[in-house]
Amino acid sequence: MTKQELFENIQRKKSFLCVGLDTDVNKIPEHLFDESEDAIFEFNKAIIDATADLCVAYKPNLAFYESLGLEGWEVLERTVDYIRENYPDQFIIADAKRGDIGNTSAMYARTFFGNMEFDSVTVAPYMGEDSVTPFLTYEGKWVTLLALTSNKGAYDFQFMKDAETGERLFEKVLKTSSKWGTDENLMYVVGATKAEMLTDIRAIVPEHFLLVPGVGAQGGSLQEVAKYGMNSTCGLLVNSSRQIIYASSEKDYAEAARVETEKVQKEMEELLNQAGLV
Repeated sequence: MTKQELFENIQRKKSFLCVGLDTDVNKIPEHLFDESEDAIFEFNKAIIDATADLCVAYKPNLAFYESLGLEGWEVLERTVDYIRENYPDQFIIADAKRGDIGNTSAMYARTFFGNMEFDSVTVAPYMGEDSVTPFLTYEGKWVTLLALTSNKGAYDFQFMKDAETGERLFEKVLKTSSKWGTDENLMYVVGATKAEMLTDIRAIVPEHFLLVPGVGAQGGSLQEVAKYGMNSTCGLLVNSSRQIIYASSEKDYAEAARVETEKVQKEMEELLNQAGLV
């Protein structure tokens, strides 16, 4: 998917929402296990069907699938295939946080882009250029690079300052990595709970898309993210997971997920209107 196509989807749906499919076998409604031998996929399918017209992206977190072994991988593949077959306009992100020496990264890239139909994969930048560039060799695919995360441990390393320049580590990551790709195949993870940093981030990467987790259950402000992070092509994919997919643990879980998704979409529509983008 091209950057223009992604922006057109945002304009058409009046939404820049990414729904996180962090499907925890211990949290999905219990009745599904009584009704189906394929409860996890049935849960994902119902959530997707209830939200697809209100969002532009889905982000399965691979840890929730890998923890189930072969069964989890099969559910992940069928979930991606279901989205591709039924909602081909969706941007699908593998939240895998990969990144290793070049030949290993090349195998990871083959996994997600060659064998599975993901549009993007999250990648850790710590090992440098040769650990990232194999993912950038696939036409129409994206790297979503970790830049500034929303967890408490982000302060352990990401804000460390260069003694000579005063440059913080996340700024160094942005400046250096932006030379490896373009705003057509490289976007960045920036946590919503660090929204006050978006002005500094936009000074370095003004045109790139940002994947922003942390809105909703983690307490990030959608208004602040839009105020400091939105650009002329929106430039934002804001992720919400728990607030949407676990809106109810009863038989109305899909309907409840849609209600929560509609709330976010309406707020996003207003923000896009204020920015003159729809």
